[in-house]
Amino acid sequence: MLNLHLTDRSALPAYMQLYTQMRDQIRSGGIPYGMRLPSVRSLMQQLGTSKTTVESAYHMLLTEGYAVSRPKSGIYAANPFGASQPAPPSAGTDRTLSGPLPKGPAEEAHRIDFRPSAVDAQLFPMRSWRKMLHDTLDRSGEKINKYGDPQGEYAFRTVLADYLRNSRCVVCVPEQIVVGTGIHYSVGILAKLFAGIGRIAFEEPGFAPVREHFNQYGFRIEPVPVTEKGISVEALEQSCAEAVYITPSHQFPTGSVMPYPERERLLRWAQTKNAYIIEDDYDGEFRYSVKPIPSLQGLDRDGRVIYIGTFSKVFTPALRMNYMVLPLTLVEKMNNVNYLFDGPSRIDQWAMQSFIEQGHWYRHIRRMRKTYGKKHHRFIGLIRDYLGEHVRITGHSAGLHIQLTVDTNRTSGILVERAAAEGVKVYDLQEMWMKPVPSERPQIYLGFGGVSEQQMEEGIVLLKKAWEGLWEEA
Repeated sequence: MLNLHLTDRSALPAYMQLYTQMRDQIRSGGIPYGMRLPSVRSLMQQLGTSKTTVESAYHMLLTEGYAVSRPKSGIYAANPFGASQPAPPSAGTDRTLSGPLPKGPAEEAHRIDFRPSAVDAQLFPMRSWRKMLHDTLDRSGEKINKYGDPQGEYAFRTVLADYLRNSRCVVCVPEQIVVGTGIHYSVGILAKLFAGIGRIAFEEPGFAPVREHFNQYGFRIEPVPVTEKGISVEALEQSCAEAVYITPSHQFPTGSVMPYPERERLLRWAQTKNAYIIEDDYDGEFRYSVKPIPSLQGLDRDGRVIYIGTFSKVFTPALRMNYMVLPLTLVEKMNNVNYLFDGPSRIDQWAMQSFIEQGHWYRHIRRMRKTYGKKHHRFIGLIRDYLGEHVRITGHSAGLHIQLTVDTNRTSGILVERAAAEGVKVYDLQEMWMKPVPSERPQIYLGFGGVSEQQMEEGIVLLKKAWEGLWEEA
């Protein structure tokens, strides 16, 4: 049992409290180097918190090198500097480390990871981005020594407004845009702007990390079922929700796309209830059968839609930059919360502004669509070739992930475990439910953006090997 505690009185969300406490104890030696950390389940039980909270904290520890994952063993503290030396040595200091250095956090327990959030590292435009950064620094002059607009650089927001209008049919002016550092930042701003709103409807199943963000800010979450047409507007109309979070262009994780009639019905609900719709367009740029579907915000005539987009899928998650387009009614309230604004690096914003203005962004988008379209086609083909009639593919018309319904009576958890035993990481749809319900056939979801075509085939072959003994049980 570790000395850890979570409190509602902290300004930090629960996963940040947990991460910070464990990080500090590793630094100080309170958690000794090499110690096996508690499992996700045991830490959930100890703290009385959710699985997402613990997994998010562990992910940050792994990413920053405070912990390492050892295949089929667990997660271990990584503190090579010892309890008496909590801080890393300064540059040029000769210091002998006690014990061997741990392996880096990039080491994966799985040979193939079909992570839905991963992107193709080979597509990053390194040469042109480096040039944008270099030119930005050359032109920055005295601006480099000053704080910028916390809402985001105005010139960058102007360029962004033009792009969103042309690409996603988002109707906005620069004053409506808030440039941020990720979805958690955007949710934090909305938590202050939503004064008086207590209930938020959420897709069920839905993106659990975002749901946890809303939960940590004190909102009451009302799960609303998802159909093949996206969130059930009929069920939403029967709820007491005052706002709703949706992913209409490619629902996460099922992959369903909300058709036009349902979008109009959803907008009527918002107008009638004086409610807000939070549209998360996390990968709306990628469609494989038709052109990208215009945003829901572009159909909004009453100022009820809050549009959120990101550069993580189309560019790189390392940039840590997203944007939110607020209705004019909420723009008027921003003066009351502008002390919360703390956008990303001005240098990155200037560079991205130039990247878009000089046409690099549009060329990059075309290249991404072509590459992902090819990978998508290959991925679907491999699944059909090797898994055939034993699986049903859904949610494959857009985005960077698909959903599989597997023809077996075994649970999705068993499928995930069998895959892991063969070195393949797949993801359990049950983990995206707020209130899991039994399904007739197990469902998992897989991403293809971060794997090569060779890894795709290797991974699908290994999945066939892992699952082929389960077909007879169906």
